[in-house]
Formats: sequence, C-alpha cells, structure tokens
Amino acid sequence: MNERIKSFTDLNTWKEGHKLVVLVYKITKYFPKEEIYSLTNQMRRAAVSITSNVAEGFGRQGYKEKIQFYYLAQGSIIELKNQILVARDIGYLNNEHMNELAEQTNLTHKLLQGLISSSKKFLNHKS
Repeated sequence: MNERIKSFTDLNTWKEGHKLVVLVYKITKYFPKEEIYSLTNQMRRAAVSITSNVAEGFGRQGYKEKIQFYYLAQGSIIELKNQILVARDIGYLNNEHMNELAEQTNLTHKLLQGLISSSKKFLNHKS
C-alpha cells in the first residue's frame, strides 16, 4: 500500500481524529443543557483542536514546525482524555459511551505518536 499522501485528510491520524470529533459531538449532545458552555464546549474544542493541529502541521514546510503542531494535537488529546474521565465520574457517560470514547481517543493518540515519530525521523535524516 504505497498511496501518496496529498492532503491532511489522507493521514490516518486525521481520519481517526475526525471520527473522534464526530463521536464527541454525538455523545455530548446528551449532556445536561447547563453544561453547554462548560464541559460540553471544552470537550468539543479539545477534539476539534486535535484534527486542526494535525491539519496545520501537515501544511507546514519544515519537519520541526510540523512536529510542534503534532505536539499541540497531542496536548489536546491528553486534555480530552481528562475531560472524558471527569464526564464519566460525574455520571454523564454510560459505559458504552465511555468505552467508545476511550477506544477512539486511544487509537487517535497511538496514530499521532506514530506520526510524531516518523516526522522526527525525517527531521533527523534531513539534519
């Protein structure tokens, strides 16, 4: 499988991150209305930030810059993981939603770590 990556939407990290964004939006739709400007909004912003930073990193020319944005995406994943735990512990997530979110977040995180590692190899190779 030697498909050429032409756009950020071709990156598996972005694809799985996008699934995560959609999942977060679907699940937080059921959170209490009083949470719309707090936890709901924070979770949605963190999820969107993941794919936004992957996209922005992809658009950068140098690997050093790319890696900076990928690290910002990683920070957003960690932030979202924390928010998922908070939502679970205050009773906003049932087991099914918790498992779905955890699985998709972990998959996206794993792929992002791979993207960072491969970008670092290119950076070191070019140096």
